[in-house]
Parts: sequence; C-alpha cells; structure tokens
Amino acid sequence: MSQGIQVEVWGDYALFTRPELKVERVSYDVMTPSAARGLIDSIYFHPGLKWKIDRIHVLNPIAFTNIRRNEVKDKILAGNVRTVMTGGDKPLALYTGESIQQRASMVLTNVHYVITAHFDLTDQKAPGDNEGKFIDIARRRLERGQCYHQPCFGCREFPAHFRAWPGGPVPAIPETRSLGLMLYDMDYANPRDIRPMFFMAELTDGVLEVAGKEVLR
Repeated sequence: MSQGIQVEVWGDYALFTRPELKVERVSYDVMTPSAARGLIDSIYFHPGLKWKIDRIHVLNPIAFTNIRRNEVKDKILAGNVRTVMTGGDKPLALYTGESIQQRASMVLTNVHYVITAHFDLTDQKAPGDNEGKFIDIARRRLERGQCYHQPCFGCREFPAHFRAWPGGPVPAIPETRSLGLMLYDMDYANPRDIRPMFFMAELTDGVLEVAGKEVLR
C-alpha cells in the first residue's frame, strides 16, 4: 500500500442513491466508497494508479430533507448509437420539454466528511511513474484546489468543496450503528458484464471503515 491522503469535503446537499429504490431517489445515510473514489478521481486521476478508500469520517450529524427535482424520464438507447455508428438512421436526441418529469428525492443536508484513501499502481503506469511522483502531484493539487471537473456529492447539482485535511485527530460524530448493505463500487473487470459490489457497512464512533471489509458480488 502506498502513502495515503486525507481530503476534507463538505457541501449543502448530497444524494448517494440506494440502487434498490428506482423511481423516488433515497440517499444512503453516509457517503459511499464509490462516491468517495469518484470525488478523488475528479481531483487527480491517472491511468497508472487506482484510488482505494480506507475510511470515511462523518463530521456533521446525519440529517435528511425532501426536495423535488426535474429529471428526464427517457434515455438514448445504446442500440441506437451503434446503429448510427454503422451508418443507420436512429434518433439520438432527447427533448426535455417532452421527457421532463418531476421526482421527489430524500437527500442528505449539511454534509461534512474527511476521506482517507491510498492508491495502488496499475499495469498502465509509464516507466518513469512511481508512488512518490503520484502522491506529490495529488497533494499539490489538493493544496492548490485544482480539479479536472467540479467534485460532487452523488449528483452534479450538489457540488462538493474540498481541501487537504491539515492533520491531527478528526472530530467525527459520536454515533455507532449498522448502516446495512451498502454499495462498495462497480466491478469493471468484464466490460460486457459490469456488476455492483456491496459490503456490510458499520458506523463506529462516526467512522465508516472500508479497508479490509468483505465485498459481496
């Protein structure tokens, strides 16, 4: 395991959607490891490394609120895209005026986390790539507030502020309870059969431990 980083993230709203609830979106109680990985990828991504989440500290009390959002009910079919790529004629447009639909969402409010993560090197690293180089770049980007695109909490309309955690103890909330089955990440080993992975999540003194947990496929 390489050296790790600690990232402090916060925002007004978050929506880490439970996949078992399809129409009306309901958030998990705590940020998921996959959402945390995606957030760090938006700060620093390189094909020569793969971020892994070790733990997530919850700094603010867990609170929900209900909102209504406009979404589109349709999607462009992958089959239509393939047909057009081979010279066929299929629609590749969505018209929001015709497809718009209002849906209710139960979202987290006033969220604040500290994410502890490390990375492993992949077989796509260049000959000159090494752990020291990558960790230095990641820390510089955090210090300068640089990102490839705006980090978010589950949905693009819920932006996340971020900075490097200055060090020292993290003041997590004094809460311990089971969070049940939670999405860990997606398994992209077979591009034709992408599968979700889950784990049994436990919040212990405000900390969600991810490293070392058994992953269920």
